[in-house]
Amino acid sequence: MVPKMDRPLILDIGCGSGVSTQELARLSQGKVIGIDIDQSALDKFTKRIKGAGLTHQIQVINCSMFDIDFPDESFDLVWAEGSIYAISFERGLQEWKQLLKPGGSIVVHDEQGNIKDKLEQISNCGYELLGYFTLSKETWWTEYFAPLEKLVNETRTKHPHNQSVLEEIQQAQAELDIYGKYPERNSSVCFVMKKK
Repeated sequence: MVPKMDRPLILDIGCGSGVSTQELARLSQGKVIGIDIDQSALDKFTKRIKGAGLTHQIQVINCSMFDIDFPDESFDLVWAEGSIYAISFERGLQEWKQLLKPGGSIVVHDEQGNIKDKLEQISNCGYELLGYFTLSKETWWTEYFAPLEKLVNETRTKHPHNQSVLEEIQQAQAELDIYGKYPERNSSVCFVMKKK
């Protein structure tokens, strides 16, 4: 749904461990700046960037989405996967719009609630909706949580006494526990918009 761009400059807000950031760089052949406040995740991501030979394409910055300080109209694409909730949907759309070049696009992946209100906010904030799609809790299970559970179990079996490995999988186990407790909270929607 995102219009084709030639080597775009992309801002990934809340990049975390950088899985999406790397994929954005690969798919776009452009440059990606990933921002997040989790320094330990950024440190690991920086090592992966160096190991993959992507330092010319990806830059990571410890920066809060509340303190983004790039010049107006810097980016062709703003990407926010699972992060806009921290600032609120409407505020994120309003504040991040100035970062986009004229005709630039924004992709927001957010919880599924209040779709009607969010569609109205998209229009009110000066965006053209290019499309959106939902990811059901079943899709989340099949595509993310089931493979994650398998990986966690295999890792525990292979490294039952390696404390550093077991610590590494604690976050994954916490995600699995939350999904098990509240599976209905794991449906989401992805909006693709263009700055008017």
